[in-house]
Amino acid sequence: MIEVFKTNVRKLYDAKRLLGLIHKKFKDYKANFDLKDCDKILRVQSINGFVQPRFLVELLREYGFDAEPLPDEVNNLVPDIERA
Repeated sequence: MIEVFKTNVRKLYDAKRLLGLIHKKFKDYKANFDLKDCDKILRVQSINGFVQPRFLVELLREYGFDAEPLPDEVNNLVPDIERA
């Protein structure tokens, strides 16, 4: 499973430091940043199950950064029946 987060990480140095912390603390996670994206995206994939967004948000907060899980894109593609 993959979780995508909007962050306020701006510098490559900080992103690399955070990735090191994530990979050290969560051995079954693969993570990367897309700092070119306007939302400074953090993508996290678990190779053995689900990603726990709360723990990642807390980890980034401990180091002075914000992270917010983005809604699943599949849910955004479902038409709103009430508006139809």
